[in-house]
Amino acid sequence: MYRLICRDGSAKRGELYTVHGTIQSPVFMNVGTAAAIKGAVSTMDLQDIKTQVVLSNTYHLHVRPGDQVIKKLGGLHKFMVWDKPILTDSGGYQVFSLAGLRKIKEEGVYFNSHVDGRKIFMGPEESMQIQSNLASTIAMALDECPPHPAEREYMQNSVDRTTRWLKRCMDEMTKLNSLPDTINKKQMLFGINQGGTYEDIRIEHAKRISDMELEGYAIGGLAVGESHAQMYHILEETVPHLPLDKPTYLMGVGTPENILECVDRGVDFFDCVYPARNGRHGNAYTNHGKLNLLNARYELDGRPIEEECRCPVCKHYSRAYIRHLFKAKEMLGLRLLVTHNLYFYNKMMEEIRTAIEQHRYKEYKKVKLEGFAQGEA
Repeated sequence: MYRLICRDGSAKRGELYTVHGTIQSPVFMNVGTAAAIKGAVSTMDLQDIKTQVVLSNTYHLHVRPGDQVIKKLGGLHKFMVWDKPILTDSGGYQVFSLAGLRKIKEEGVYFNSHVDGRKIFMGPEESMQIQSNLASTIAMALDECPPHPAEREYMQNSVDRTTRWLKRCMDEMTKLNSLPDTINKKQMLFGINQGGTYEDIRIEHAKRISDMELEGYAIGGLAVGESHAQMYHILEETVPHLPLDKPTYLMGVGTPENILECVDRGVDFFDCVYPARNGRHGNAYTNHGKLNLLNARYELDGRPIEEECRCPVCKHYSRAYIRHLFKAKEMLGLRLLVTHNLYFYNKMMEEIRTAIEQHRYKEYKKVKLEGFAQGEA
């Protein structure tokens, strides 16, 4: 169940009650695609930096080690030693990104594994069965993620198929949650809005899936090549047609700037690989812009990544030391920067929640964006 605590303009402050604990929103979900955060960050580390939700991927875990293996080991929470909420992506985006390896039909998608080439079929029922075996807190419905740009006729047919698949996902989850050997019988289902940059298709689809009374609604198919201005416009047109009393999840977004803008447009769930990926390449997020610690200017810099930061990394390590680790190709460098970046995102979401509660979100966003624009310090 989702409780809307308050609004500040279109910005939402809410709580989602789940079998694995309460999620305070707006929230950033830390991405652990294969049941691990890339960069050697453990689930104990995630607890220390106040992570609320981990996102893992259905397709990747189905391919390796196999969802049946994870079920036999007690489910994904037990497998990765994490007792808080987990959201599993349906695998739709990964499957549809395998453009040369897959074939879409009404029953589902036929494709070849990127690992060993074996043939795999995934339809709505199979996606739900895999996610039920994983026993995640929140399962995502299988959708088609159309390419950008796409012709209008293709987009409309794709969205119609996604709606039909959503109904099949709902029916299958109802069945699975009633079975005696299901690990998580209270698994939630989020549907996904699609439509590319066709605002009328987006709006009509939002209305159709809102009537299906799901436990949350995602907006997919953005941040795939369109401009930021287009993305913000689509959100402004679409979000008002999704239920206010349910979570609104923008998939795969984004930068700190994106998150600030999208919260202002009514989005309250986010995920993105940026903080971990950028950390693995020597980039650190700060309130004064992004730092590239591989730059020579940091060779003798004894300051922490950010003076005001209270993360475990900034409490102990210098920019110079982290730069040395990267230059020496020591994995500890990746671990430290990924930890700092995830902490930065989690802390920013905490600040966002407070700003909405205090009805000063516009002011907070303005100050934050001005700080990001300063550049390296």
